[in-house]
Amino acid sequence: MKNSVFDRLLKCAPFIALFFVLTSKQIGFAQETATSIHEVVVLDVKQVRSYTYLLVNENNKQKWVAGPSMQAEIGDVLFYKGGTEMSDFKSKELAQTFSSVLFLEKISNNKQDLMNTKFQHPASDLHQGNPKETNQKLSISIKPPANGISIADLLKNKNLYAGKTVIIKGQVTKFNSKIMSKNWVHFQDGTEFQGEFDLTLTTNMLLNVGDIVVLKGEVSLEKDFGYGYFYKIIVENAQLIED
Repeated sequence: MKNSVFDRLLKCAPFIALFFVLTSKQIGFAQETATSIHEVVVLDVKQVRSYTYLLVNENNKQKWVAGPSMQAEIGDVLFYKGGTEMSDFKSKELAQTFSSVLFLEKISNNKQDLMNTKFQHPASDLHQGNPKETNQKLSISIKPPANGISIADLLKNKNLYAGKTVIIKGQVTKFNSKIMSKNWVHFQDGTEFQGEFDLTLTTNMLLNVGDIVVLKGEVSLEKDFGYGYFYKIIVENAQLIED
Protein backbone atom coordinates (compact mmCIF):
# COMPACT_ATOMS: atom_id res chain seq x y z
CA MET A 1 0.00 0.00 0.00
CA LYS A 2 2.77 2.41 0.93
CA ASN A 3 4.57 1.75 -2.34
CA SER A 4 1.35 2.30 -4.26
CA VAL A 5 0.73 5.71 -2.66
CA PHE A 6 4.36 6.67 -3.16
CA ASP A 7 4.21 5.65 -6.81
CA ARG A 8 1.09 7.76 -7.33
CA LEU A 9 2.78 10.80 -5.78
CA LEU A 10 5.77 10.32 -8.06
CA LYS A 11 3.47 10.23 -11.08
CA CYS A 12 1.74 13.41 -9.94
CA ALA A 13 4.97 15.24 -9.09
CA PRO A 14 5.39 16.97 -12.50
CA PHE A 15 1.84 18.33 -12.37
CA ILE A 16 2.25 19.52 -8.79
CA ALA A 17 5.48 21.28 -9.74
CA LEU A 18 3.83 22.90 -12.74
CA PHE A 19 0.97 24.15 -10.54
CA PHE A 20 3.38 25.86 -8.16
CA VAL A 21 5.36 27.42 -11.02
CA LEU A 22 2.25 28.85 -12.67
CA THR A 23 0.83 30.02 -9.34
CA SER A 24 4.06 31.77 -8.38
CA LYS A 25 4.16 33.52 -11.75
CA GLN A 26 0.58 34.71 -11.35
CA ILE A 27 1.33 36.00 -7.85
CA GLY A 28 4.45 37.77 -9.12
CA PHE A 29 2.48 39.39 -11.94
CA ALA A 30 -0.24 40.55 -9.57
CA GLN A 31 2.33 42.04 -7.21
CA GLU A 32 4.08 43.82 -10.08
CA THR A 33 0.78 45.24 -11.32
CA ALA A 34 -0.32 46.33 -7.87
CA THR A 35 2.96 48.08 -7.06
CA SER A 36 2.70 50.13 -10.28
CA ILE A 37 -0.50 51.73 -8.99
CA HIS A 38 -0.18 54.97 -7.01
CA GLU A 39 -2.46 55.99 -4.14
CA VAL A 40 -3.04 59.71 -3.59
CA VAL A 41 -5.21 62.02 -1.48
CA VAL A 42 -6.95 64.99 -3.14
CA LEU A 43 -5.98 68.43 -1.79
CA ASP A 44 -7.55 70.68 -4.43
CA VAL A 45 -9.80 70.32 -7.48
CA LYS A 46 -9.97 72.49 -10.62
CA GLN A 47 -12.56 71.69 -13.27
CA VAL A 48 -12.34 72.80 -16.91
CA ARG A 49 -14.18 71.71 -20.03
CA SER A 50 -13.79 67.91 -20.30
CA TYR A 51 -10.88 67.70 -17.84
CA THR A 52 -10.14 67.72 -14.12
CA TYR A 53 -6.95 69.01 -12.49
CA LEU A 54 -6.15 67.62 -9.06
CA LEU A 55 -3.58 68.71 -6.51
CA VAL A 56 -2.76 65.48 -4.69
CA ASN A 57 -0.57 64.23 -1.88
CA GLU A 58 1.45 61.07 -2.39
CA ASN A 59 3.86 59.97 0.31
CA ASN A 60 3.88 63.48 1.79
CA LYS A 61 4.70 65.04 -1.58
CA GLN A 62 2.31 67.33 -3.41
CA LYS A 63 1.86 67.35 -7.18
CA TRP A 64 -0.67 68.24 -9.87
CA VAL A 65 -2.26 65.54 -12.00
CA ALA A 66 -4.85 65.89 -14.75
CA GLY A 67 -7.22 63.54 -16.51
CA PRO A 68 -10.69 63.22 -18.05
CA SER A 69 -13.55 64.95 -16.20
CA MET A 70 -14.53 63.28 -12.95
CA GLN A 71 -16.23 64.10 -9.70
CA ALA A 72 -13.67 64.57 -6.94
CA GLU A 73 -13.62 66.28 -3.58
CA ILE A 74 -10.91 67.31 -1.15
CA GLY A 75 -10.00 64.31 0.97
CA ASP A 76 -10.88 61.68 -1.65
CA VAL A 77 -8.47 58.74 -1.99
CA LEU A 78 -7.75 58.00 -5.65
CA PHE A 79 -5.55 55.62 -7.64
CA TYR A 80 -3.64 55.95 -10.91
CA LYS A 81 -0.77 54.41 -12.82
CA GLY A 82 1.53 55.56 -15.57
CA GLY A 83 1.17 59.07 -16.86
CA THR A 84 3.34 61.57 -18.69
CA GLU A 85 4.83 64.57 -16.93
CA MET A 86 4.93 67.98 -18.56
CA SER A 87 6.93 70.89 -17.16
CA ASP A 88 5.88 74.55 -17.28
CA PHE A 89 2.49 73.59 -18.67
CA LYS A 90 0.17 76.50 -19.51
CA SER A 91 -3.56 75.91 -19.21
CA LYS A 92 -5.44 78.51 -21.24
CA GLU A 93 -8.77 77.66 -19.63
CA LEU A 94 -7.41 78.11 -16.12
CA ALA A 95 -5.10 80.98 -17.11
CA GLN A 96 -2.48 79.26 -15.01
CA THR A 97 1.00 77.87 -15.55
CA PHE A 98 1.87 74.68 -13.68
CA SER A 99 5.50 73.99 -12.93
CA SER A 100 4.66 70.32 -13.45
CA VAL A 101 1.55 68.33 -14.35
CA LEU A 102 1.28 64.56 -14.62
CA PHE A 103 -1.24 63.80 -17.38
CA LEU A 104 -3.23 60.62 -16.86
CA GLU A 105 -5.59 58.73 -19.11
CA LYS A 106 -7.46 57.38 -16.11
CA ILE A 107 -7.65 58.01 -12.36
CA SER A 108 -10.13 56.14 -10.19
CA ASN A 109 -11.35 55.66 -6.63
CA ASN A 110 -11.26 51.91 -7.30
CA LYS A 111 -7.83 50.30 -7.57
CA GLN A 112 -9.28 47.29 -9.41
CA ASP A 113 -10.25 49.56 -12.31
CA LEU A 114 -6.56 50.00 -13.09
CA MET A 115 -5.40 46.40 -12.71
CA ASN A 116 -4.00 44.98 -15.94
CA THR A 117 -5.15 48.05 -17.88
CA LYS A 118 -3.33 49.04 -21.07
CA PHE A 119 -3.81 52.56 -22.37
CA GLN A 120 -3.70 53.33 -26.06
CA HIS A 121 -2.03 56.73 -26.16
CA PRO A 122 0.23 58.92 -24.11
CA ALA A 123 -1.90 60.59 -21.46
CA SER A 124 -0.67 64.05 -22.30
CA ASP A 125 -2.54 63.73 -25.61
CA LEU A 126 -5.59 64.43 -23.46
CA HIS A 127 -5.32 68.18 -23.14
CA GLN A 128 -3.32 70.99 -24.63
CA GLY A 129 -5.89 73.77 -24.25
CA ASN A 130 -6.35 74.25 -28.00
CA PRO A 131 -9.97 73.96 -29.16
CA LYS A 132 -8.86 73.81 -32.83
CA GLU A 133 -7.27 70.39 -32.29
CA THR A 134 -9.49 67.45 -33.20
CA ASN A 135 -9.44 63.76 -33.92
CA GLN A 136 -12.65 63.92 -35.94
CA LYS A 137 -12.38 63.05 -39.60
CA LEU A 138 -11.80 66.15 -41.72
CA SER A 139 -13.48 66.73 -45.07
CA ILE A 140 -10.24 66.99 -47.00
CA SER A 141 -8.71 65.28 -50.01
CA ILE A 142 -4.92 65.33 -50.13
CA LYS A 143 -3.17 63.35 -52.83
CA PRO A 144 -0.04 61.37 -51.92
CA PRO A 145 3.24 63.06 -52.91
CA ALA A 146 5.68 61.64 -55.41
CA ASN A 147 7.04 58.33 -54.10
CA GLY A 148 4.56 58.63 -51.24
CA ILE A 149 1.55 56.69 -49.98
CA SER A 150 -1.83 57.54 -48.49
CA ILE A 151 -2.75 56.96 -44.86
CA ALA A 152 -5.33 54.39 -45.97
CA ASP A 153 -2.65 52.49 -47.89
CA LEU A 154 -0.37 52.49 -44.85
CA LEU A 155 -3.10 51.29 -42.50
CA LYS A 156 -4.27 48.60 -44.91
CA ASN A 157 -0.77 47.28 -45.58
CA LYS A 158 0.90 48.05 -42.25
CA ASN A 159 2.71 44.71 -42.11
CA LEU A 160 4.20 45.36 -45.53
CA TYR A 161 5.52 48.77 -44.46
CA ALA A 162 6.69 47.77 -40.96
CA GLY A 163 10.28 48.86 -40.41
CA LYS A 164 10.35 50.78 -43.67
CA THR A 165 10.54 54.50 -44.39
CA VAL A 166 7.41 56.06 -45.88
CA ILE A 167 6.49 59.48 -47.24
CA ILE A 168 3.05 60.87 -46.43
CA LYS A 169 1.35 64.18 -47.12
CA GLY A 170 -1.39 65.33 -44.80
CA GLN A 171 -2.86 67.96 -42.53
CA VAL A 172 -1.81 68.35 -38.90
CA THR A 173 -4.92 67.89 -36.73
CA LYS A 174 -3.16 67.81 -33.37
CA PHE A 175 0.33 68.71 -32.15
CA ASN A 176 1.81 68.09 -28.71
CA SER A 177 5.40 69.11 -28.04
CA LYS A 178 8.15 67.90 -25.73
CA ILE A 179 6.47 64.77 -24.46
CA MET A 180 9.04 62.10 -23.62
CA SER A 181 11.55 64.18 -25.60
CA LYS A 182 9.40 63.97 -28.71
CA ASN A 183 6.86 66.09 -30.57
CA TRP A 184 3.65 64.20 -31.36
CA VAL A 185 1.65 64.81 -34.54
CA HIS A 186 -1.81 63.60 -35.52
CA PHE A 187 -2.17 63.51 -39.29
CA GLN A 188 -5.00 63.10 -41.81
CA ASP A 189 -5.19 63.15 -45.60
CA GLY A 190 -8.90 62.41 -46.12
CA THR A 191 -8.46 58.67 -46.71
CA GLU A 192 -9.40 55.90 -44.31
CA PHE A 193 -9.27 52.13 -43.85
CA GLN A 194 -11.92 50.26 -41.86
CA GLY A 195 -12.92 53.43 -40.06
CA GLU A 196 -9.34 54.43 -39.18
CA PHE A 197 -8.22 57.77 -40.64
CA ASP A 198 -5.85 59.31 -38.10
CA LEU A 199 -2.11 58.62 -38.11
CA THR A 200 0.28 59.48 -35.29
CA LEU A 201 3.89 60.48 -35.94
CA THR A 202 6.78 61.55 -33.73
CA THR A 203 9.18 64.25 -34.86
CA ASN A 204 11.60 66.92 -33.67
CA MET A 205 10.02 69.42 -36.07
CA LEU A 206 7.73 72.21 -34.85
CA LEU A 207 4.38 72.18 -36.65
CA ASN A 208 1.05 73.93 -36.25
CA VAL A 209 -2.47 72.56 -36.32
CA GLY A 210 -3.78 73.11 -39.85
CA ASP A 211 -0.38 72.81 -41.56
CA ILE A 212 -0.40 70.69 -44.73
CA VAL A 213 3.04 69.13 -45.01
CA VAL A 214 4.97 66.15 -46.32
CA LEU A 215 6.64 63.99 -43.69
CA LYS A 216 9.08 61.11 -44.04
CA GLY A 217 9.59 58.59 -41.23
CA GLU A 218 9.92 54.95 -40.22
CA VAL A 219 6.88 52.75 -39.57
CA SER A 220 6.72 50.88 -36.25
CA LEU A 221 4.05 48.41 -35.17
CA GLU A 222 2.92 47.56 -31.64
CA LYS A 223 5.19 50.28 -30.29
CA ASP A 224 5.34 50.42 -26.50
CA PHE A 225 6.62 53.69 -25.00
CA GLY A 226 6.37 52.51 -21.42
CA TYR A 227 3.85 53.45 -18.74
CA GLY A 228 1.52 50.96 -20.43
CA TYR A 229 1.04 53.27 -23.45
CA PHE A 230 1.39 51.76 -26.89
CA TYR A 231 0.48 52.33 -30.53
CA LYS A 232 -0.59 49.63 -32.95
CA ILE A 233 1.05 51.70 -35.69
CA ILE A 234 3.12 54.87 -35.58
CA VAL A 235 5.58 56.69 -37.85
CA GLU A 236 8.70 57.66 -35.90
CA ASN A 237 11.36 60.34 -36.29
CA ALA A 238 9.45 62.03 -39.10
CA GLN A 239 11.26 64.73 -41.03
CA LEU A 240 9.78 67.55 -43.08
CA ILE A 241 10.55 67.29 -46.77
CA GLU A 242 9.63 69.38 -49.80
CA ASP A 243 6.53 68.45 -51.78
